[in-house]
Amino acid sequence: MISKYPTLKLLMKLQSFQVVTSIFILLPIIPLIIGDLNSDRQSLLDFASAVPHIRKLNWNSNISVCSSWVGITCNDDKTRVIAIRLPGVGLSGPIPANSIGNLDALRVLSLRSNYLYGNLPSDITSIPSLQSLYLQHNNFSGEIPTSLSAQLNVLDLSFNSFSGNIPPTIKNLLRLTVLRLQFNLFTGAIPDLNLPRLKLLNLSYNMLNGSIPYSLGKFPISSFTGNSILCGPPLTDCSLSSPSPAPFYSPSSPTIPGKQNSGDNKKFGTSAIIAIAIGVSSILLLLVLVFFFCCLKKKNGGGGSLLKGKAANGGRSKKPEDFGSGVQEAEKNKLVFFGKCSYNFDLEDLLRASAEVLGKGSYGTAYKAVLDEGVMVVVKRLREVVVGKREFEQQMEDVGRVGQHPNVLPLRAYYYSKD
Repeated sequence: MISKYPTLKLLMKLQSFQVVTSIFILLPIIPLIIGDLNSDRQSLLDFASAVPHIRKLNWNSNISVCSSWVGITCNDDKTRVIAIRLPGVGLSGPIPANSIGNLDALRVLSLRSNYLYGNLPSDITSIPSLQSLYLQHNNFSGEIPTSLSAQLNVLDLSFNSFSGNIPPTIKNLLRLTVLRLQFNLFTGAIPDLNLPRLKLLNLSYNMLNGSIPYSLGKFPISSFTGNSILCGPPLTDCSLSSPSPAPFYSPSSPTIPGKQNSGDNKKFGTSAIIAIAIGVSSILLLLVLVFFFCCLKKKNGGGGSLLKGKAANGGRSKKPEDFGSGVQEAEKNKLVFFGKCSYNFDLEDLLRASAEVLGKGSYGTAYKAVLDEGVMVVVKRLREVVVGKREFEQQMEDVGRVGQHPNVLPLRAYYYSKD
């Protein structure tokens, strides 16, 4: 019995040593976690101070980054910034190096539909955790950096002024599912992008040449149109599309000038004049008819342009019939966000989103809309609510306060239309 006590005392000492050891191991990690979030905050502030923006951002070091900053999303434990979504906020100028590129936990970056220009910093495309990069509808130039994150699954650089060759390192992005590079100034041949997960490809309207790699022949013609010297399936066969000299460059066959040639030229000139006269007359007649039709339409009160038609024609998927009805073209992009909302999108984003009906109630219909970056929102379309704008805004403020309850979905934004 006496021999057991030293053993028990030894076990207690070992257990206390383990607890103390664990504390000393964890303590150095805590400053690192705080330091990471602080460095993310500073990198974002550096970006905001260097890049002018039309829409005011509430990025303030005195408030929480993860719960209050517009367009910022953090991970579950609020220790790192994992997503930046700032579409259409009026960002202008080049992106400075050592700003966003320092966010080494970033997964989603969306700066689309802004006025950014200059070269794309390589420290952004090489962020190791980056999965989705949306930079379309800006004015970036120069070449795409060759250093690309191996985690990328969406790369959208369309509608910019990128030039040079398409980087062959894209073929190393085995997780890539979407690649949009249309409407740029890319030249050279298309690299062999034998990517197993690639579902959507668009290289149209560049200056690419050569033959389309065999691995990309499965994509539709629309993926390659607008490249006049590109050939191979699904375009024309390269053996049949050998470039022939243009008529104005080809030398004419030697002829002896004479009366017969003069007569032919005169005859050809008369025919051309008649054809031009008929064409001009037809165009004038068409313009008169269009003008008459527009006047008649305006007189009948049918001049209102509805975004519903735009959504049906330009959206990625067919919307429910009344998803965007009653919204006038002149009033679009006037969503009013609540102060603590971290999301950032506009009415165009909602109309482009895929939508499905969740249910219909006495006040209107509720839809589920999935935006480009994967953000999912519920849209409530109110009907037959006859109130003024000021009264509507007051009601939305009241509903916004109710939405702070943990069992109620928070109100992110609202929109008011005269109709």
